[in-house]
Amino acid sequence: MASQDSAILSEQPATPFHDIDHYLAIPRVSGLALSPDGKRLVTTVATLNSKGTEYVTALWELDPAGEGHARRITRSAKGEAGAAFASTGDLYFTSARPDPESPDDEPVSALWQLPADGGEARVVLSRAGGIGQVMSARDTGATFVTASVLAGSADEEADEARRKSRKDNKVSAILHSGYPVRYWDADLGPDQPRIFAVEPGEQKERGKPATVDAAAPLKLRNLTPDAAGLLRNADSVVSPDGRTIYTSFDKPLAKADSRSILVAIDVATATHRVLLDHEGMSYFAGPVSPDNRTLVVMSESDTTPFEAPQVKLHLLDVSAPGEPEPTLRPLARDWDRWAIKAAWLPDGTALLVTADDDGASPVFRITVPAPAAEGSVTRVTRDAAAYTDVVVSPDGRSAYALRSSYEFPPEAVRIDLASGDVTRLQAPAERPHIQASLERIDATVADGTRVPAYLALPDGASAQEPVPLLLWIHGGPLGSWNAWTWRWNPWLLVAEGYAVLLPDPALSTGYGQSYIQRGWGEWGKAPFTDLMEITDAVGERPDIDAGRTAAMGGSFGGYMANWVAGQTDRFDAIVTHASLWALDQFGPTTDASQYWLKEMTAEMAMANSPHLHVEKIGTPMLVIHGDKDYRVPIGEGLRLWYELLSKSRLAADSNGRTPHRFLYYPDENHWILQPQHAKVWYGVVEHFLAKNVLGRDLPLPPELGL
Repeated sequence: MASQDSAILSEQPATPFHDIDHYLAIPRVSGLALSPDGKRLVTTVATLNSKGTEYVTALWELDPAGEGHARRITRSAKGEAGAAFASTGDLYFTSARPDPESPDDEPVSALWQLPADGGEARVVLSRAGGIGQVMSARDTGATFVTASVLAGSADEEADEARRKSRKDNKVSAILHSGYPVRYWDADLGPDQPRIFAVEPGEQKERGKPATVDAAAPLKLRNLTPDAAGLLRNADSVVSPDGRTIYTSFDKPLAKADSRSILVAIDVATATHRVLLDHEGMSYFAGPVSPDNRTLVVMSESDTTPFEAPQVKLHLLDVSAPGEPEPTLRPLARDWDRWAIKAAWLPDGTALLVTADDDGASPVFRITVPAPAAEGSVTRVTRDAAAYTDVVVSPDGRSAYALRSSYEFPPEAVRIDLASGDVTRLQAPAERPHIQASLERIDATVADGTRVPAYLALPDGASAQEPVPLLLWIHGGPLGSWNAWTWRWNPWLLVAEGYAVLLPDPALSTGYGQSYIQRGWGEWGKAPFTDLMEITDAVGERPDIDAGRTAAMGGSFGGYMANWVAGQTDRFDAIVTHASLWALDQFGPTTDASQYWLKEMTAEMAMANSPHLHVEKIGTPMLVIHGDKDYRVPIGEGLRLWYELLSKSRLAADSNGRTPHRFLYYPDENHWILQPQHAKVWYGVVEHFLAKNVLGRDLPLPPELGL
């Protein structure tokens, strides 16, 4: 038996990153919900199904004290999501699993309730169009959901009949009268999102005696019947007393433009009042103060071809709903960071926020200032990690969050708000082992600007055994390499022997407004120069083989990979995923043209468009694109592929041969989400890089059937 165990252990890869199947099997944690009494903490965990073809989510309960083991509290083939605690301690979530009491009904995403005192979860509300987000008021039993209705439906019965008619007649056509018509990978319409109050209903079958376990029926009351498509991208918040919902409406403007305005929805009357609506600005609701009097507001200025957006936090007095438009009070006006996801301390004296900051995304405390004063900003967490989903304990002494970095995937932690100490809570799975190292490095460009980066190095890299270099360019471009990513994970390539360089060039967040502005409207200048300078600096290291290099990126990173290909022959291979190619074509065809076309003039777009340099491309390129990508439409990938084969220096020869390759996904979007497709993605990338950088012939993934 001992010898058999040894044989089994010997077959295990050194780390999960040395075998794609083991990597895909790592549990993935997302979201946090804390019960009103602070005694229960729930997260969502996605695990691979037995066929390896999709991830199934389940709710897990964690011990906030960090003493008890994590335990799974839901289980179904369809999975569960959207956990939200009611003030009673009951846990709401959504799931499309069959209702045990109506097993023959067609499953839809229904509202389920897990009682605070234990017992089985049960369906409390189901509708033909499904249920989206669940929201609850902290101090009352009020519960709200988002759900979509077909425009013009007078009530739920009419909506269900219309849906059935479309389905029975196999109608998928959508008639639009406004813009936009698509979002990321979703076709907008014909149904439109609404916000509903969940309220007690009437017993449908009168005269029948109630059974011992009969549950009171619930019904939905539409709070936004006239919202049309205005709620498409809104993040809504509920006041602690449950009387008001604050959200954004997309306000249509002339020439297919729009901006987000801030509104307050009165729950009792189902009427809304516009709070903030100013030209050139969009507003988004943050949480409401514990006393219901103050709303956190995030503002974002419209971009212009010459000025990047500015993102600011404000406080808005909402205690007097009958007053004229309230006045915004700046919150930490001079703090040069973009703060997001605020959470109030229970006494209302301060807010917790996160913000990108020099390769991390820490938790910060902002004190609530007196009128006409500025709030002070203090960093709470001290490590080089990224925090999300921050929730605060009822006593205000602790906060809970998900924390990740390039050294570990998201995990639940408790933060001592007095000391800043962070404790990892017991989790459904241990951290995956990484057999490599991570360094924080930087370079200085000609104008004196520091360009920072992370460098992931395989064990054994040395002057005696230098390793090939892979430049990996992040997307956005308003973003930063600072958190774990499942889609662009460097450790799988590090396990193949590459050093992976993760730089933050001009346009990256976490370094101040001026750092963003350096590259604004000129993607091919400062961002490109920064990338080449940091690559040069790393190439001088004795543990790096500068003679074997590649570059890759997705979205904006894919754009930059295309730009690099037309500007230099220094790389042996380039991988470009979901990439912008012809900027004049991209602008009017992306799902958000109203945003993109403000960013560059037509002349600026042409000056920065990679397609005008295709004749210079002499580097083998792997093009990857999904047909359901609406942010960077498939036309970009198709045109890039054709022009590489017809115009580049490595164009197809007389026999149709070329070193370029095109990995096409008919049913994926901007990201590759299906696990079997992610397996193919990494396998093809590794094959392409090995062939062109290492001179090795790795087999292609057998799933391709080649």
